[in-house]
Amino acid sequence: MTQWIHMTQMLQHLPYETVSSLYPPNSFPIEVRHYISEWIENQRWEDFSQEKVEQESQAQILLDQGISMLQSVAQQNANVVEKMKLVQMSRNMEMFHQQPLKFALMVRDILRQERALITGVSPFYVNKQDVDQLVLKVLEVQEIRKKMHQIQEELNWERQNFESAHTQGSFQQNGLDSANAEIKKLQTHIQQLEYNIQAMATKRSQLLKESMELLGICQTRFLNRLNEWRWEQRKAAIGFPFDDNLSPLQTWAEQLLGMNGNLRQELMLTGELTSELQEGLSKLVQVLIESSLIVDKQPPQVIKTQSKFSTTVRYLLGEKVAPGKPVLVKAQIINEMQARNLANVHGDNVGELINNSAVLEHNAATKSTCSNFRNMSIKKIKRADRKGSESVTEEKFALLFSSEINITGCETPYRIQVISQPVVVIVHGSQDNNAVATIIWDCAFSERDRIPFVVPDRVPWRMMYTTLNSKFTSEVGTQHNLDQYNQHFLAQKVFDKPDFNEDFSNMMVSWAQFNKEVLPGRPFTFWQWFEGVMELTKKHLKSYWSEGLIFGFIGKQHLHLILKDRPNGTFLLRFSDSEIGGITIAYVSATENGGQKIQNIQPFTKRDLEIRGLGDRIRDIDHITYLYPEFPKHDVFRKFYTGNGCPAQKQSYGLSLGKESESKKTNLFFCGLKQSLHCPPTTGSNYTQLPKYPIIVTIIFTMKFMRSPVMKIRKHKVFKAKSY
Repeated sequence: MTQWIHMTQMLQHLPYETVSSLYPPNSFPIEVRHYISEWIENQRWEDFSQEKVEQESQAQILLDQGISMLQSVAQQNANVVEKMKLVQMSRNMEMFHQQPLKFALMVRDILRQERALITGVSPFYVNKQDVDQLVLKVLEVQEIRKKMHQIQEELNWERQNFESAHTQGSFQQNGLDSANAEIKKLQTHIQQLEYNIQAMATKRSQLLKESMELLGICQTRFLNRLNEWRWEQRKAAIGFPFDDNLSPLQTWAEQLLGMNGNLRQELMLTGELTSELQEGLSKLVQVLIESSLIVDKQPPQVIKTQSKFSTTVRYLLGEKVAPGKPVLVKAQIINEMQARNLANVHGDNVGELINNSAVLEHNAATKSTCSNFRNMSIKKIKRADRKGSESVTEEKFALLFSSEINITGCETPYRIQVISQPVVVIVHGSQDNNAVATIIWDCAFSERDRIPFVVPDRVPWRMMYTTLNSKFTSEVGTQHNLDQYNQHFLAQKVFDKPDFNEDFSNMMVSWAQFNKEVLPGRPFTFWQWFEGVMELTKKHLKSYWSEGLIFGFIGKQHLHLILKDRPNGTFLLRFSDSEIGGITIAYVSATENGGQKIQNIQPFTKRDLEIRGLGDRIRDIDHITYLYPEFPKHDVFRKFYTGNGCPAQKQSYGLSLGKESESKKTNLFFCGLKQSLHCPPTTGSNYTQLPKYPIIVTIIFTMKFMRSPVMKIRKHKVFKAKSY
């Protein structure tokens, strides 16, 4: 546990991004590390290796032990909310049952990174050591040149002395022994100096070659890291963690450019302008300059025509741009075929962009050089011929940014360009959902070095589930993951296999199953249904979900299995299977003959929850008493209850005002009336039981007088018992 004690002292000084990256919220949150820290540090994680497949069984044992310990900690926790969080975390860890070795390797790597942080060695950007080594080599080359210059000056002086002494000695008859000795001494010294210069020249040539090789290695690693940054940026679209800080990469690029310039200068000063070294350095600097244009802030990946959007490109070598003429970056929209052949993209536009140019400006405060496109818009778009059943929301475009730039110390200008991530262009808001599906499939399943914008038509379910979980948690803004029960039900739904209880992990799910074919018996696709649940949770159920109060995605078979032996009044919250964006309450109730049955309340939609919150609706229903498995509902939901009064537009429970455009005045007029009419309905009734007050006649008369929509007594959503 000693290591964790040191880490807890460091955590408050670490950036949030570092902590989040070290302890992935979706798989190994920091709470797990904290509560079972002693057990974690007592295991031999270093024994595990990716190549040793035979270690799967050993890893499975440790995984089961970890889950068991976390569940034990949860049961001992007196705080109900904390207990439910820990139970959910233990459920999340069960997703590693398919790959226990992956769990062991993850814990091993986390402990390694902790040790690196404790000892002061950053696990990130470790390639800085290579750059430092390169800097030392270049400095050594420079020092050798300076020493050679000094020795050459001394050699020139000694040669002059030797010539003078030799000339004077030739005029002396028979010569003098002392003069001859001095000349011999000078000659020996000259030979030594010449030898030193030759040895240093040989060493300098070797160092120059080594420096250029090391520069190439450093630049390759820089480009790999840059591509990794771009990859992480793409994955961020589906909720993966992403550190968008470009400052370390900018420093790295500037160092590489500086080292390249120093080496070229050394070649010129020493006169060793060999074609091999010169061409090698020129090629390296060209690649570096052309690769340093980055789309810092991507444009929205679903763009509606005639709508404004913004994007930012950043040049990592901005401080090295030659002063003088401003650098203008231009943008154009390109299609998939053009993206595959950027060298031949000129004036052949497939769309018209408004406000498509911006000056590259340097910000001294942030030390960044960017072009900010603040009010860009697509006026019109030219679409390619579609294949088969392909829709317009499946066609992908990109923005191409280009410019010509001069770098200080380089003689020729360079053409630089970069493309954005794929975008889908729509003309109507109704296309947004399907367009988002296209982008998610692209960001989640495309390969790193693909041909633009190729994606697989089928992927394993395990990859699909990881994507859905990541997108759900990031979109909702929660660290509470979908658990194995949610995963299994989602798989049953997308594959239309409600009775299949085996492992879905390696089954292949197609793009058509994801968002082209409607679900059996439904008018919507899998993604449209899932996105509706995600939107509802984001806007109205975030706190409930984050605290583990919503069971979520669960099939009716599993639902009956876990509730069948529970006492009457036990309930759970599940997402509706029959409509987009609905949540329902499944509960145990008594039958007329004294048995039990499972009932499902008509789903609450976004509109319902805008009128009256979920907590208040749960409080209203007296015959649901315990949240599964056995939490008293008032203990769990009390903090979500509002006051006993009737806030305007909040308690439209038994009546419907019809059109959403009904005036606030009308809503306020009937607010008190709705409250007076609200009373618990009879169990099993399809309709709300309203008291027969004479004032109902007044309602009808008043509505006709106001020429408003006829007031209709709705079926009470809370007590209509059927399958949803």
